[in-house]
Formats: sequence, structure tokens, C-alpha cells
Amino acid sequence: MTAPSLKRRMACWLYEGMLLFGVVFISGYLFSTLSQTKHALDHRPGMQAFLFLVLGIYFTWFWSRGQTLAMKTWHIRAVDANGQPLSQARALIRYLLSWAWFLPPLAFTVPFALPAAEVGVITLGWIVIWALLSRFHPQKQFWHDAWAGTRLISAA
Repeated sequence: MTAPSLKRRMACWLYEGMLLFGVVFISGYLFSTLSQTKHALDHRPGMQAFLFLVLGIYFTWFWSRGQTLAMKTWHIRAVDANGQPLSQARALIRYLLSWAWFLPPLAFTVPFALPAAEVGVITLGWIVIWALLSRFHPQKQFWHDAWAGTRLISAA
């Protein structure tokens, strides 16, 4: 069981983001309709919490079965440290820890009320740094995988 290359993992991550556009769009539409939102910023914290929950369900369900659609495309599988399929609890822990990709830059930018463009640049910079930090892990894993006791392997 070999680990997929960083390039392949990041390509899968990018593809996953494109697929999640549909999940987030439908979920956001559902929330907006049910809450009768008239303005885009109405019920914003509720919408964010709802999307966090929907994404948690999405990833926990797919990872506990081994792969998301993007992972199937790139022949990558999520397993525990022993190479076994993830339990739902372990998949949920992986989901929560995976927010390390986004929370630090977003938490840093909120107190300073930075414009969206600056937040985007800071977040993109952090994502690049976080991805490169995997090169310092002994098995070249992303750190949230190491902390969650999971790893990505080549499924082909």
C-alpha cells in the first residue's frame, strides 16, 4: 500500500472542491428556502452551521466507505493506521481535523475585518503552506491524517 503523490492528492482535493460546489449549492438553496431567507446575509450563522453539518455528513459517510467520488477518480482510499476501512467515528474525527486547512487563516482574518480578496490570498497561502508541510511528515502524510490516525493510500 503506497501513499499517493502530493500532486495526485492535491488534484483530488481540487476535484473534490468542484464536486462540492453542487452539494453546497443544493444545501444552501434548501436552507434558504426553508428559512425563507430574503437577503443573502440573513441567517448567515445558521447557514454556515448547516453547511458544516452537511459537509460533515457527506465526508463521514463517504470516508467510512473508503472513498469519495473524487477519490475514486484519482484512485485514492482513506484507511486507518492499520490499513482497515475507517469507522464512522474515525471518519468524523478526520473531518473535524481537516478544518486545519481553513480555520487558522480565517480565524486570523476575522478580528481585522479584512476584505474578501485579502482573506482569499491569505487562505490560499495557508493551503499551500499546509500542503507543503506534509513533506516533513515521515510518511509524507497530511498532518490532519496523522493526528486522526488515518492515511491515504493508492487504490489502484
